[in-house]
Amino acid sequence: MDPRRVALKRRGAKSFWSGYWAEKKAAVFLWFKGYRILRSRFKTPVGEIDLIARKGKTLCFVEVKKRGTIEEALYALTPQQKQRFRRAASLYLQGNPFEGETRFDIILLWGRVSLKHIQNIDLL
Repeated sequence: MDPRRVALKRRGAKSFWSGYWAEKKAAVFLWFKGYRILRSRFKTPVGEIDLIARKGKTLCFVEVKKRGTIEEALYALTPQQKQRFRRAASLYLQGNPFEGETRFDIILLWGRVSLKHIQNIDLL
């Protein structure tokens, strides 16, 4: 097999597991803050939502971003991703009606253990 393809596969697997563990850490963090995790890795034809959580009468759609620095993590959510995120949330709500408040959050992870939860992000 071509060594370049092997290297690409390794990088892809490393990115997958890095993202997977970042989402698990974010879920545990939210659980400790009193949220109930309803879904993780909710996939739709229009996009994916990393975590769907509920606290009281608020339903949160959560995007998780892990990068080397907080700035890189913050700017990792592109306009295209925001649009897919919003569309996926709409599809979730069509199949799971919710009477309370809904909001979009982001959890940023950087370094080895740094984490920041930003509530009610603007998706415009």
